[in-house]
Amino acid sequence: MRRYVAVAALMVAGLFCGVAGEEAQSNSDATRTSVSQTPKEQGGQRDFDFEIGTWKTHLRRLLRPLTGSTTWVEYDGTTVVRKVWNGRANLVELEVDGPAGHIEGLSLRLYNPQARQWSLNFANSASGTLTQPVIGGFKNGRGEFFGQETLNGRAIFVRFVISDITPNSCRFEQAFSDDGGKTWEVNWIARDTRLKE
Repeated sequence: MRRYVAVAALMVAGLFCGVAGEEAQSNSDATRTSVSQTPKEQGGQRDFDFEIGTWKTHLRRLLRPLTGSTTWVEYDGTTVVRKVWNGRANLVELEVDGPAGHIEGLSLRLYNPQARQWSLNFANSASGTLTQPVIGGFKNGRGEFFGQETLNGRAIFVRFVISDITPNSCRFEQAFSDDGGKTWEVNWIARDTRLKE
């Protein structure tokens, strides 16, 4: 259930590793060239630059996902996104309130330059632990991220989509699948509108 309150956030995780010597050389090369990289050479490490700042958040959350429930609850609050590591990571703080209570969430997004993919790692203040990450990236202005977790004792797939991106608004959607990805049930929709600094 702790993933359920993920943003934002929120699959098929792949770890990319190499021989220690090769990895050390690669890291050394990356350090020497990162300052002069063009956006194309940087891959997707600047994908989340659009979101840096403070946003008004309206959130809809499906109660009891994958149970046949059609009861949604709504929340309003703010999201603050800060750039880390010159854009190769960012930190998202979500705080919203609604009839179902208060949600405080934290998402750490990390860019893997070798894979050219992002991992989105979420924690809420109620549990204080990170959930399994969703992994993916952006294509044609749309971000898609996938992962796996357990819900009510069942293994499920998780899909997190970022869409409708403009300089002053964006949309986040989380969905679960308990049939191997054949069908998806949306359970989290957040719409953010930028607040002027």
